[in-house]
Amino acid sequence: MALFNLKKLLSRKDTVRLLDELTESLSTNVCIVSASGVVLYGNCNGYPPVLPDHPDHPGLPDFANMAGFPIIADGQAVGWVHGDDRKANAIVSVVNHMVKTEMEKKALATETLDKYNELTMLYDFVEKVNTFNVKEIANFLIKQVLVQIRADNASIMLENETTGLLETIAASGTYFDPMMPLKPGTGIAGSVMLAGKAEIINDCLSDPRYIVGRNKISSLICAPIKAKEKTIGVVNASTIKPNNYTADDLKFFSTLVTQAAFAIDNARLYENLKKAFIKTVNTLAETIEKRDPYTGGHTKRVMNYSVAIAEELGIGDKDRERLELASILHDIGKIGVSDKVLLKTSKLTDEEFDEIKKHPVYGEEILSYIENLDDIIPGIKSHHERFDGKGYPEGLRGDEIDLIARIIAVADSFDAMTSDRPYRKGLSFDVALGELRKCSGTQFDSKVVDAFFEAHKNHKIKLENDKQ
Repeated sequence: MALFNLKKLLSRKDTVRLLDELTESLSTNVCIVSASGVVLYGNCNGYPPVLPDHPDHPGLPDFANMAGFPIIADGQAVGWVHGDDRKANAIVSVVNHMVKTEMEKKALATETLDKYNELTMLYDFVEKVNTFNVKEIANFLIKQVLVQIRADNASIMLENETTGLLETIAASGTYFDPMMPLKPGTGIAGSVMLAGKAEIINDCLSDPRYIVGRNKISSLICAPIKAKEKTIGVVNASTIKPNNYTADDLKFFSTLVTQAAFAIDNARLYENLKKAFIKTVNTLAETIEKRDPYTGGHTKRVMNYSVAIAEELGIGDKDRERLELASILHDIGKIGVSDKVLLKTSKLTDEEFDEIKKHPVYGEEILSYIENLDDIIPGIKSHHERFDGKGYPEGLRGDEIDLIARIIAVADSFDAMTSDRPYRKGLSFDVALGELRKCSGTQFDSKVVDAFFEAHKNHKIKLENDKQ
């Protein structure tokens, strides 16, 4: 710890004025020097230096027969007041009081700044975990734990809602094994999960609950993730070498975990609702498919092809979600097409084909009544547009066509080419690939076609066994 800056205190005008008034009222002169012998206050001329073996304060000027009184800061002498015994003692008492006051002010300022930084960090943390992705929240929490808490390892374990086991969903470091689920009550983490109370274990090896992992840890801090009075998981932070976690560490750690707990619980609820919604959407799509026995499995294949293309293109999570929903519902507008046309086993007439061409618009009309699905409508309405502008229903071209629609167009066309129809047999895989390449840049976006071929090369796209 750095020594108190006595020079800074004694150079202030108010301090000098107070010392001047005090020495004048006491009719005395004093000399104040730093611990290293630098004169900080008073007229100290005329006093020869002391011998090196001076017993009281070696290296300081010898003020003849004047006594020296130490100025103490944090248990150490940071300076000396020299002068008449009684009067110098009174002055050093005043200076020591000033030093103590300054140190208390500095400590208070430091504590206030630390609290401000802590609150600012927590505010930023709450802002940044305002997402509906559990893993994103977990990974962000891990980073904050490693920055704010002394730790070599950190992990987040959540209770699997089906098995009831604690499973690691995010970790950093070498100790925690994501492949090792725990029963509540097993190990330190399982014990904290069951008790619902945060703990510090500064000597893990002596704790009978400690389960030896791939690497030894010495100290651990563990807090439960609680939401709506229910414990849904735990957060762990540990050190390889012994550490002395304190109550303050536990308090701050628990605050971080509490802030994340609400976000994690909301994200899990959102993800469960999303799964239920996707299941409902899939059921709807399958119901539509049942109207046409010759397109069984079409929706699922189009979605799989579309997702594979999207992975190669590296589209973001939000667009990927749009793509999944749009690809599942891309043919929902066929509800509005009459059975006479939809189930016809022979080639369609021009009038009948014109009716089929209306299904993207029907799809737009149906989805416009469903709140929060506005962003998938372009992918559904435009999946029969052509990159050269010769498609339908609006004749859009190039980047005017939503990327989601351009991806579905390739996936939908490939599956249509390779599927059997009453009036024709599906093309072979290689012939269909050739058709995609032939129409790249005209009917299809060449970037999307290239991504399709890349996905095929990486074994993400293949025909079902019965279609090879």
